[in-house]
Amino acid sequence: MLKLPTVRGTLTPQRSLADLTWMRVGGPAEMLFQPADIEDLSKFLADLDPAVPVFPMGVGSNLIVRDGGISGVVIRLGRGFNGIEISEDHVIAGAAALDAHVARKAADAGLDLTFLRTIPGTIGGAVRMNAGCYGSYVADVLTSVTVVYRDGSIDEISLEVLQLAYRQSSLPEGAMIVSARFTPPKEAADVLKQRMTDQLAKRDETQPTKDRTAGSTFRNPAGFSSTGQADDVHDLKAWKVIDDAGMRGAVLGGAVMNTKHSNFLTNAGGATAAELEDLGEAVRKKVYDSQGITLEWEIMRVGVRLDKGPKK
Repeated sequence: MLKLPTVRGTLTPQRSLADLTWMRVGGPAEMLFQPADIEDLSKFLADLDPAVPVFPMGVGSNLIVRDGGISGVVIRLGRGFNGIEISEDHVIAGAAALDAHVARKAADAGLDLTFLRTIPGTIGGAVRMNAGCYGSYVADVLTSVTVVYRDGSIDEISLEVLQLAYRQSSLPEGAMIVSARFTPPKEAADVLKQRMTDQLAKRDETQPTKDRTAGSTFRNPAGFSSTGQADDVHDLKAWKVIDDAGMRGAVLGGAVMNTKHSNFLTNAGGATAAELEDLGEAVRKKVYDSQGITLEWEIMRVGVRLDKGPKK
């Protein structure tokens, strides 16, 4: 049993994480901590044995927890971290605030964060992965983020420190995002609301929004043409190379590459985390063998496997 500091939030041992992820798979957290607020989180981390591993978890929208679960402490931010403050020219959102909710609240105030409306998950994950769509990214509107370090210290770090790039950031080691500050462009509220309505319609038409997925499975790859010239990362689409490899609709147990959009790995019913991960790895291998393109996972895979499969 882990020896843990006293908290004002909630500590739950051996908490199943399957129902906390969109894929509905995975084993338990050795300990799940839901802090009451930033002070509770800071004190807990300051007093926690540095040898105990810590994993911050959002709403599990872009995550596969392996079947053996996660050792140490999983920290899931909740109500004390989902506030949204809006002024004339900026938005401050807690890391646990849903992307869609932030987009709607900002639009009401005439501030354009509409690209967040169709992105699953929370602001913490959106910042960490420099989430984006329709040509806009977090990097375009982010000013700074507030983080809590593993030693409990609190700091505000700049966009320059984060070094946001395509689907990635350089978040300092051990830093956990607790809030983010955005300075979005201004536009009429009715225009922004219509834009979000149109985006939702487009998403529902092209993506399997009613299926159990974790969003896009692989990043759009940087590849090379037959002449050896590098293709632009946004011109080469993961779904296209998956289709060209003949893997649309590929099945492994309860896992399937979705037939509506082949870059959506799907729990079609009763899948294990191992089946989902192994199907993804089979897709990566087939794409590489047939086209020489290496697909990189966009879904995070964490925890312990119960079998002897690949731990990538």
